[in-house]
Amino acid sequence: MRIAFTSEGRNWKSKVDPRFGRAEYIAVYDEENDELVAVDNKEVTGMAHGAGPATAQKLFELKPDVLITGNGPGQNASFMLEKMDMDIYINAHRYTLEEAYGMYREKRLDKLSFSKK
Repeated sequence: MRIAFTSEGRNWKSKVDPRFGRAEYIAVYDEENDELVAVDNKEVTGMAHGAGPATAQKLFELKPDVLITGNGPGQNASFMLEKMDMDIYINAHRYTLEEAYGMYREKRLDKLSFSKK
C-alpha cells in the first residue's frame, strides 16, 4: 500500500499541509518497503491558477492508494482525483505525518466522498 500525504516537510515529524494544491511536498509512504519519500511540490506556489490540478497530476504519476491531506482539494482537482482509484482522507492538517498515519490505521480520519450528480 502506498500512502501519500500533503506535507509541510520531508519527514514523519512534519505537519500535514492544510493546502492540497499548494502543498510544499507530497510525502509517499510505501508500507511494503517501510520507506517514506518526499517529493518537492514547490513549483506550484507561484502559479496564479491551476495549482490543484498540477498537484493532482503529480499524484497520478506517484500512484498512491491513499491520500491524506488537510482541507481537501478544490473543485478542479477533485474532478481529476475522482477518476483515480484512491481513497482520500481530509482534515488531517492538525497532525504530523506520523500522527495522521496512526489515525488512518485506526480508521479515525474523515474520508472524502465525491457527490454523484
